[in-house]
Amino acid sequence: MKKLKTKLKNKISKEDELINQIEKIRARNNKNWMNILRLAIQYSPEQTKIIIQDIGKCDAEINKLTKQLGE
Repeated sequence: MKKLKTKLKNKISKEDELINQIEKIRARNNKNWMNILRLAIQYSPEQTKIIIQDIGKCDAEINKLTKQLGE
């Protein structure tokens, strides 16, 4: 019984850690979306492209972590 409880606790801890990582990445990503809005308003398409690339990287990280939650 102790082994089962330990196993369940470890799984929950792993899932909690993944959720925390996703939350941090999403916070960065939300900031990026606000930055892109500001740049678009200021009509700076070249700088906007750089921020869009960073958003794509954050989305890729989120997708990777989300897949791990489903395992």
